[in-house]
Amino acid sequence: MTKKYYLQLPPPLKPGDLLRVVAPSGALREWEALEKGVEIWRARGYQIQLDGHFDSRCGYLAGGDAQRRKSLAQAWQDPDCKGILCLRGGYGSARLLEDWRWGDGNSKFKVQNSKLINLQPSNPKWLIGFSDATGLLWSLAQVGISGVHAPVITTLAAEPDWSIQRLLDCVEGRPLASLTGRGWGKGKAGGILLPANLTVATHLLGTPMQPSFDGVILALEDVTEVPYRIDRMLTQWRLCGAFEGVRGIALGRFSRCYAPEGVPSWSVEEVLRDRLADLNIPIISDLPFGHDGANAALPVGQPVQLDADKGTLSWG
Repeated sequence: MTKKYYLQLPPPLKPGDLLRVVAPSGALREWEALEKGVEIWRARGYQIQLDGHFDSRCGYLAGGDAQRRKSLAQAWQDPDCKGILCLRGGYGSARLLEDWRWGDGNSKFKVQNSKLINLQPSNPKWLIGFSDATGLLWSLAQVGISGVHAPVITTLAAEPDWSIQRLLDCVEGRPLASLTGRGWGKGKAGGILLPANLTVATHLLGTPMQPSFDGVILALEDVTEVPYRIDRMLTQWRLCGAFEGVRGIALGRFSRCYAPEGVPSWSVEEVLRDRLADLNIPIISDLPFGHDGANAALPVGQPVQLDADKGTLSWG
């Protein structure tokens, strides 16, 4: 694998840069957490600007599709903005991706499958989020730009100090420390990291938002999905051949993924073993990323090494 397959990293951030908070998904509920998250970035010298419609509400969405799409486009096209901080997860970002372009007026485009798509945005910037932001991160990857699977602004204050520092290291251009989980054996694998929320990613399979899985290390997490639903999603990946070409899998936290009390069920851990272990590729579980705990920053589309004997995921 040569470097031409790696995604382009936006220019490193530095204190004083302007970052814009955008709400592409669910409606805001965590006001205190938002204030604390904003203060963390400001305490490190960054200018933080809340989108004018960050607190809009349209059912379970943070405003109508047109408004949320406009807010995301304005942040992306703003030459003074160096990064976009997703407000929260929930649901809704995929609705923005119909006929979406990561363009700024100076970008190069190409025709693919009879559609005009952005080839190389001329003003790439950081996109930071996880969970429902998977769709945005994958869409951005399709035009060759790396985002960061990392805490949204409303979950940042709950992160341990090392996780906050790791996010800063990632976007400011410093090396990332390796992560340690529980190795399942079958040796080592190198590839390009593709993080995702499993539920969101499953609903992107077969769409134009799905990147190639050839040569990737998948990093998957989820929350509040009962074990049979995890089983159903992974079975869909198997049936459609999505694991073909995947070199290894890094599993984060599958939090609150319990069966209802009194209902016969496997545990989520048993489901993961049942649906993944026979793929005969290196796998690590229990890595510190996902919901309800430390959510280590994972840069999309960057080279990683997965050692399933030692249980380590390392960069470079």
